[in-house]
Amino acid sequence: MNKNRVELIKGDITSLDVEAIVNAANNSLLGGGGVDGAIHNAAGPDLLTECEKLNGCETGHSKITDGYRLKAKHVIHTVGPVWYGGYRDEHSLLASCYKTSLALAKEKKIKTLAFPGISIGAYGFPKDLAALIAVNETKRFLNKNSYPQKVIFVTYGDDSYETYRKLLDQ
Repeated sequence: MNKNRVELIKGDITSLDVEAIVNAANNSLLGGGGVDGAIHNAAGPDLLTECEKLNGCETGHSKITDGYRLKAKHVIHTVGPVWYGGYRDEHSLLASCYKTSLALAKEKKIKTLAFPGISIGAYGFPKDLAALIAVNETKRFLNKNSYPQKVIFVTYGDDSYETYRKLLDQ
């Protein structure tokens, strides 16, 4: 995989000028806390209106909407698993979030895609393990596909940034 296809930044995913951002959504897709709430707030009420028509989303799956007031043209909503100690298929469900998001980006020929940390906030997934799954699934996908052309991991804090940086440097 070409290292130029993956980037790491620390910042606010809602302000990125990319074709699509990924929303760490809940099953309803109707907004919530953390990244989900920030994306809904930044996109405006039309995002909620479109999400209401999607009838929710299963854990490990993804759905796409327009980006509305965001710089991003699209939002890919994916529902990560709640962490229960690793005994409820959380690893494969989180991997599926990345696979299905990347597959939607490929299908729509999205060139630039930004991911937040999925399931690491209120859902309690261990940050180091979540980052490892994110990086591995993304690298695996990009090795076999030409879209998306670039994936950006967006972290909010220094500790998450360092975790991703170490994994990406390997």
